Amino acid sequence: MKPFPHAHAAHPQWRVAAARVLEQLHAQMAGPDHAAAPALGLLYITDHYAPEAEALLVHLAAALPSVTDWSGTVGVGVAGNGVEHFDEPSLSVMLCDIPRAQYRVFSGVAPLPRDAAFTAHTALVHADGHAPELAELVEELAERTHSGYLFGGLAASRTRSVQFARSGAAGPGVFGGGLSGVAFARDVGVVSRVTQGCQPIGAQAAITAAQDNVVLALDGQPALDVLLDTLGVTLEGDPQPALQAVRATLAGLVEPDAPHAQRTGHFGADVRVRHIVGLDATRRGVALDERVQAGMRLAFCQRHAAAARADLVRICAEIREELAPQLEAVPAHGAAAEPVGGRRIAGAVYVSCSGRGGPHFGGPGAEMQIVRHALGDVPLTGFFAGGEIAAHRLYGYTGVLTVFTGAPA
Repeated sequence: MKPFPHAHAAHPQWRVAAARVLEQLHAQMAGPDHAAAPALGLLYITDHYAPEAEALLVHLAAALPSVTDWSGTVGVGVAGNGVEHFDEPSLSVMLCDIPRAQYRVFSGVAPLPRDAAFTAHTALVHADGHAPELAELVEELAERTHSGYLFGGLAASRTRSVQFARSGAAGPGVFGGGLSGVAFARDVGVVSRVTQGCQPIGAQAAITAAQDNVVLALDGQPALDVLLDTLGVTLEGDPQPALQAVRATLAGLVEPDAPHAQRTGHFGADVRVRHIVGLDATRRGVALDERVQAGMRLAFCQRHAAAARADLVRICAEIREELAPQLEAVPAHGAAAEPVGGRRIAGAVYVSCSGRGGPHFGGPGAEMQIVRHALGDVPLTGFFAGGEIAAHRLYGYTGVLTVFTGAPA
């Protein structure tokens, strides 16, 4: 599997941006280092181009006849290798060199099939955040895959919310509402990680008493007391310093049936980070923006630029270690390290929350530059979403990094 052709461009006129992208793609496909005739295209656009989504897809499909299938959506920003185009008219494309028999494009009008000819193992998913019972739809789709693992995100648009889902020449390929995406067979190597951008500031504890969205007790102790002790503050006297510390604190929740794993310094994909929305001084409870129940586990945490950068570097390192335990160091100029045995990265998809981006990492483009520095010069596309999807859950303020793998060249 050769590296996937990929390109991105920004311009007030979508035709100009598309011409620049096509020039890059054709140049890569004509050379020996990239796939020459990929069949699957991933297309992400910012909402500036959403009104012309149909025309843009038709234009790209006509210029890339080998690419018969398309998937993608809209975000407030799009990502490329080491670059993010945030809040500007832009698009990002990656052409995946995956055999047609090993994937299926699906949408609301062409759902993921249940047939013996194809078994979905994982799936890239794009969703409308306003779809009714979205969490249940995501869980149901995950159950239809062999691994139960989905990766992707929710469309984010200040104008028109669109999804791309085109298989062959049939239909317009642009939709709104529900779920769409690409399901992959087991033979399509995928490695994925979630970064929450948070660092725990206390030990994980069991929720031993709760009502609705209020945590009343942690390991048998009043939840509010545990929170204040963790932060080293008190509500006695002037409560403002304590309230300020609480506002900068979040809660990481783990379901009761999740495998118990002691983690130090980071959260895994089993943790959902939620905001603290109130304090119950009478019952000594802590209110979250999600219903909770006894048996869940909770760890208080904080989100800031240093934590976000460290956690993003961590997931990149985990991906590299899974691909090949022995890798040469990534050269300073960003070229990809060659595996010593193991697998190589053919392409990557990164879905980040629209509330992250440059400011969350200390500077414009910093998030994607961290990924490039950690993974090397690999093909990459993605978008800044209204919410993220990993495994069978919806997340917020996270990044989901997924790489497609192949044998070393």
